[in-house]
Amino acid sequence: MTDLEIVAQLPQDERALLMPLVRTTRTFWIWAGLMAATALWGGFAYVYQLRFGLGATGLNSPEFWGIYIICFVFFIGISHAGTLISAILRVANAEWRRSITRSAEFITVLVIGFGAVQPVLDLGRPDRVLNIFLHAQAFSPLLWDVLSIALYFTASSIYLYVPMIPDLARIRDLGIRPHLLYWFLAIGYRDTPSARHTLERLIGVLAVAVIPIAVSVHTVIGWIFALTLKPMWHSAIFGPYFVVGAIFSGIAALIIAMAILRRVYRLEAYFKDVHFNSMGLLLLVTTVLWLYFTFAEHLTVWYGGEEAELATLYSKLTGPFAFSFWLMVACCFVVPFALMARRATRGVI
Repeated sequence: MTDLEIVAQLPQDERALLMPLVRTTRTFWIWAGLMAATALWGGFAYVYQLRFGLGATGLNSPEFWGIYIICFVFFIGISHAGTLISAILRVANAEWRRSITRSAEFITVLVIGFGAVQPVLDLGRPDRVLNIFLHAQAFSPLLWDVLSIALYFTASSIYLYVPMIPDLARIRDLGIRPHLLYWFLAIGYRDTPSARHTLERLIGVLAVAVIPIAVSVHTVIGWIFALTLKPMWHSAIFGPYFVVGAIFSGIAALIIAMAILRRVYRLEAYFKDVHFNSMGLLLLVTTVLWLYFTFAEHLTVWYGGEEAELATLYSKLTGPFAFSFWLMVACCFVVPFALMARRATRGVI
C-alpha cells in the first residue's frame, strides 16, 4: 500500500495534516524553485562579499553595523514567538494554546538559525568565528550573546521535539516512508497512560526552564547595544525594552503564520477564531507595553537635557530620521492598536 493510500484511509482531520507529507503539488515545486533561486542569489552575493571585502555592502568606517545586525535583531526577536509564548501559555494552563503551540515552536527553531548566522555574514573574516571561543573574554558581551543563543537554540529544539514524539510514533505506526527516519525519531515511544504522563511532566519542566533562557537571549542582545557609549544607546532600559519588543514581534509573526497555514492547508478546524482573538489581545497588550517603553526612553532623554542625547532625539523626532521614526510609531502602535482594540478586526479573513 502506498503512502497516499494509507493517508486516504485516515479520518479527515488527520488526513489534512498528513497529506503534505506524502504529496507534493505543482504549487509546492514553484515555491521551492523560487526559494532555491533566492538562496543561490544570496550565495553569489556572499561570495562576492568575500572576494571584494565587507566594503562591498556599504558597511565601512565609521558605520560597521547595517542590514546584517538589523536582520540579526529581527530574527532573534521573531524567534520569541514560539518557545517563550508557548511556554508561558503552557505554564498558565491556557487550553486554547494547543492548536498553535507547534507552529509557534517551529518558528522559533527556524528563525533563530536565520538570526544566528547574520553576525557571521557580517564578519569580513568568517574564519575567525572560532576566536570567540579560542580567545574568549569573560567580560565581552559578544561571548554572552553567542553562549545564550546557542543555549536558546538547543533548548528550543528540545522543546519542539519532545511534544512531537507521540505524533512521530503515530506516523511510524502508519508505515509512512521513510520508515527508518520515523522509527528513529519516535525513540520507541508507545502511547500508554504511563508514557503520556512521563512525557507531560518532561514538557512541563522544559516549559519552565526555557522561559528564563529566552528572556536572557534578548536581554543580552539589548546589552550589546546599551554597553556602547553612544547617545540614546547607553541606557539601562534596553534589556527589558528588547525583551518586550521581541515578544511583540513574535506574537505578530505567529498570527501571520497561523493565517497562512489556515488558508494554505485548510486548517480552519485547528486555527479557529478564538485563537486569533486571544492572540490579538496578547498583541494589544504588548503594543501598549511597547509604547510605554518607547515613551519612557524618550522622556528621560528630553528631561535630562544632555546635549548629545538631545541632538540624537531631535534628529529622530523632527530631523533626517523623522520619517523612519514616525513610520515605526505608526506600524508598532497606531495600526496594531486600532486593529486589535476592536473585536471585529481581531479575526482572520
